[in-house]
Amino acid sequence: MIEFVGVTKSYDDGAPAVENFSLRLAPRRITVLVGSSGSGKTTLLRMINRMVDPSAGHVEIDGEDVAGRSPVTLRRGIGYVPQDAGLLPHRRVIDNIATVPLLKGEPRGAAQLRASELMNVVGLSPALARRYPAQLSGGQRQRVAVARALAGDPNILLMDEPFGAVDPIVRADLQQETLRLQQELRKTIVFVTHDIDEAFLLGDEVVVLRPGAQVAQHGTPTDILAEPADDFVAAFIGSARGKRRLTISTRRPRDGDDRVVVDAGGYPVGVITAPGGRLPVADPTPRSRGGTQVVG
Repeated sequence: MIEFVGVTKSYDDGAPAVENFSLRLAPRRITVLVGSSGSGKTTLLRMINRMVDPSAGHVEIDGEDVAGRSPVTLRRGIGYVPQDAGLLPHRRVIDNIATVPLLKGEPRGAAQLRASELMNVVGLSPALARRYPAQLSGGQRQRVAVARALAGDPNILLMDEPFGAVDPIVRADLQQETLRLQQELRKTIVFVTHDIDEAFLLGDEVVVLRPGAQVAQHGTPTDILAEPADDFVAAFIGSARGKRRLTISTRRPRDGDDRVVVDAGGYPVGVITAPGGRLPVADPTPRSRGGTQVVG
């Protein structure tokens, strides 16, 4: 359980980056902090592992104030995936992944065995184990970063815009990989992004932030899509521009009974399956991973 209690963070250059922020994050679920630049989302994330200390208030993990723990010890027990992967350029892939177990005193052989197992878990070929980060693609580096974050078997995984620097196809693969890993491992994941579509895809819960880390809305993707709290949220998620108002087009793909789905501007956004020429019944479950949601 992670809880922010009246947290404020001020820097020397003016207005607080975070002001009086309080929130309890659900354990073993993915909570996504989403907002534009300057909304304080990365500052909040880094308060959890004490890369940033608050100016006021405190952060608790399982009821314990993290300020009372050594930053080094705390960070070794929390997985962290930065946007740029943050790999050690002079170490091979397998040694990058084994970093935390080695720092915690595991024998090198055991640490490298764990690293090899995690390469398989995140979808990396064993042939990459002896390569250096500069010899990898961007997507491969991010997978190594995820494996390294998992190597110490942490309960908490912090992901700071981890897929923002890769191309859209690789990004989609990494997003699906994150969902698969979460189904298997059930970590408490705090994920930061500025992309609302990524937030809705990955988040069990989504926190939409205004500047200063003021909570504009907190809820499931379905809740936020169905009932934006105000005009700010509606504009941020695209409802105000009709992006989320989808309708079935009269145009059909060449084969089958599928229909093209368009937004309020008439732009195609996907295809919906209509077996036997009949439109599908809406899924009654509260949320669906990776599917197109039709509203209206």
